[in-house]
Amino acid sequence: MFYTLQLNAKLQPFHRHDLEDLIDEFLSEEGLGSTSGGGTLMSKEGEIEYCDIEIELNNTFQAVEKLLQKLEEVGIPKGSKLYNEDFSQEVGTLEGLALYVNGTDLPKEVYETSDVNVVFDSVSEILKDVLVFTSYHEGSNDTALYFYVKGSFMEAKEQIKDFIASYPLCKKCRIIQIA
Repeated sequence: MFYTLQLNAKLQPFHRHDLEDLIDEFLSEEGLGSTSGGGTLMSKEGEIEYCDIEIELNNTFQAVEKLLQKLEEVGIPKGSKLYNEDFSQEVGTLEGLALYVNGTDLPKEVYETSDVNVVFDSVSEILKDVLVFTSYHEGSNDTALYFYVKGSFMEAKEQIKDFIASYPLCKKCRIIQIA
């Protein structure tokens, strides 16, 4: 039976593929089924809205239950769901933090002397104890850095506030909860 795992995650296709591979490996090892591809829904602006992983499961209740347990163990964002025409269940425990780094409104010197990779690496390091996975989006006016964490968005935001306040490229950034 075919299912769709709709991930409430803004993952680049190659980041989604990593999760798809992990799920496929689990399903194969357990003899439960396999993944059969995935997709990404983009907004008009080109930012990822969410992504899907298509899954074929053996037609047993146990296959669904084992997959749901694995998804909880691996960690996926709140607001995700596993569904087909006869079944739908919300899944996910991770909260998501999007950090939108302003790419147009800061002084030229800031862009010349700062690096968005420093922001990404620094935030990842600060959140390393709760960080599960990351992704990003390069837009025309900003770069979005996505961090999915165990625990709460508010705690993650609090942990990174000193870095955000001190790094010039983070001036005028926006921090939004995405899961």
